[in-house]
Amino acid sequence: MNRCAGQDYARADGAMNRQWKTTYPYMKNRDARGGSFAAQLLDSQRAWLKYRDAQCIIAGAEFEGGSLQPMAVAQCRARLTDLRTKELQTLVWQR
Repeated sequence: MNRCAGQDYARADGAMNRQWKTTYPYMKNRDARGGSFAAQLLDSQRAWLKYRDAQCIIAGAEFEGGSLQPMAVAQCRARLTDLRTKELQTLVWQR
């Protein structure tokens, strides 16, 4: 179960990284027209990563010291990372 949860997190992380490679250059392109969107996005992503990691440690605390703790942490990371990927997708505006 831990391995499957870890694989699910790896999948989610890969998807987020692929989306980042679309969203970040898009924001840099928007910066060329005025703004600091790319820098704000980078700050946001760094803060989000800290939030995700801290939040998932809390989620795993229910099972602290047990064999389910790594699975709970990985499941939390996968779930939050999937949500972040969707957020990053919405930032590529179709106008």
